Amino acid sequence: MRLLICLFLFVSQAAIASDCVVLVHGLGRTSHSMSSIENSLESQGYIVVNNSYPSREKSIYALASVVGDGISACKESGAQQIHFVTHSLGGLLVRQYFQEHVLPEAKRVVMLGPPNHGSEVATKSKDKWWYKFSTGPAGQELGIETDSTPNRLKPIPLEIGIIAGTESLDPWFSGSVAKPNDGKVSVASTQLAEMKDFITVPHSHTFMANADIVATQVKLFLAQGSFSH
Repeated sequence: MRLLICLFLFVSQAAIASDCVVLVHGLGRTSHSMSSIENSLESQGYIVVNNSYPSREKSIYALASVVGDGISACKESGAQQIHFVTHSLGGLLVRQYFQEHVLPEAKRVVMLGPPNHGSEVATKSKDKWWYKFSTGPAGQELGIETDSTPNRLKPIPLEIGIIAGTESLDPWFSGSVAKPNDGKVSVASTQLAEMKDFITVPHSHTFMANADIVATQVKLFLAQGSFSH
């Protein structure tokens, strides 16, 4: 029995070692905001690609190229399977990328606080100068209107796990977002009909990616296609 357990652990670790995970941060952030998850995944044996991109300078369509860059890096590493972990806007970039690309190696994606159906914050603030300055072209696309970019994206051929936050540290925006919410995105907006699993965590939008429980749930979904409930 002990030998079988050791063999199982060896095979599992070998499988993970051949997997690559592309991390895609959110709007106005950098790769540093995903460093906790990066370290957690690397300690598990995954190959991790964590690149910054100019989230405030381009449209969602143009920004989606960072997903392709991450995939190229994974292929160069010899990865047999490619997964994604995204925060906020990053989830939309993965969805946008797979509107036009097919990747046999792509398997799973975990989205943290994704505005999959937009955010009331964007709808109410998009014409204000400070919002335009802080979010750029992508921020103008994140509304809850039926013709907004998030609501026009079609299902993608990946197994999707979504983690939504239920606590807010944001006194400026949370009152205008449907409850429950994480301060910027409502729990309802994060969800997709085609998602494979979904959980909520008592964390805010901005700092969700730093939470240990989130890192643990991310690893579970990447490994088995489901969260711990």
